[in-house]
This record gives sequence, C-alpha cells and structure tokens, in this order.
Amino acid sequence: MSGATSTTSLPSGLAVLTTFPDVLFIPEIIFGGLVWILVASSRVPEAILQGWVMFVSVFCFVMTVSLLCLYIFGVHGGNSFWVTLDVICHETAALFYLSAAVLEAYYTYSIRLLAVFPSEAIIYRENIAAAVFAFLATLVYVIHKVSSLLRWKAS
Repeated sequence: MSGATSTTSLPSGLAVLTTFPDVLFIPEIIFGGLVWILVASSRVPEAILQGWVMFVSVFCFVMTVSLLCLYIFGVHGGNSFWVTLDVICHETAALFYLSAAVLEAYYTYSIRLLAVFPSEAIIYRENIAAAVFAFLATLVYVIHKVSSLLRWKAS
C-alpha cells in the first residue's frame, strides 16, 4: 500500500502525518483549538452551556495531542489494542463534539437579539465562529471515527 492510503495497523513516527485517517489529527487539533480559543474569549452569561463546550474542546484537544504523540513515538508497538482504543477515542470525541456544537449553536441562536448592540455583536460573531468550528471538528472526528472503524474491522 502507498503511504497515503489506509493501513490495517497504526503507523508510527512521522508516517502518522502521511497516512489516512491519521492525518486527520492535524485538522482535529486546529479546529478544536479554535473552538477552545473562541469560547474562552467570549463572555459567559450561560455558564452551563459554555462550560460544556469548553470542557469538550479542552478534553478532545488534549486527547488528540496525546494520541498523536503516542503514535509518533510508536508506543503502540503494533498491538491491536491500540486500534480499538483509536476507535473508542474518536467515537467519544465525535459524540462529545456533536453535543457541544449543537449547544453552542443553540446558545448563539438564543443571543441573536442582543447582537444589535455593538459590544454584543462581537460576542455574537465569536459564538457563530465557535459553532461553525465545532461542527467542522465534529465532521472531522466522524470521518476519522468511520475510517478507524474500517481499520479496526480489517485488523
């Protein structure tokens, strides 16, 4: 198989950044980091909603960076358990991000009437961006999850 196709075992070293679906770690980190930054920079009148979005973005960011580092350093050693762990982690992240994206979109929709004031318009735009990036992160995690499930089935 070529380096750009899916493999049945986990790659190690820098091959992680050239194989599919593992190359999806990069957009997961980027979109997750953007959600984290945008939610952290906005004011939080509804702490329970924004708190969950913040928890999900930080948790998934740390989990994704940790998995990427473990894969690059080859900690998995070719063990098939790590393929299962990859599926579980990305399934959890996809579900968490879906719930966070829906909550962020709901919150953004609910504050739209306050956006007529200049100071609130900035917060509204930040929340729109956070919702969009949360849905993009969800999409990337779902694609990674499905590809990891196919790799798990083939292993």
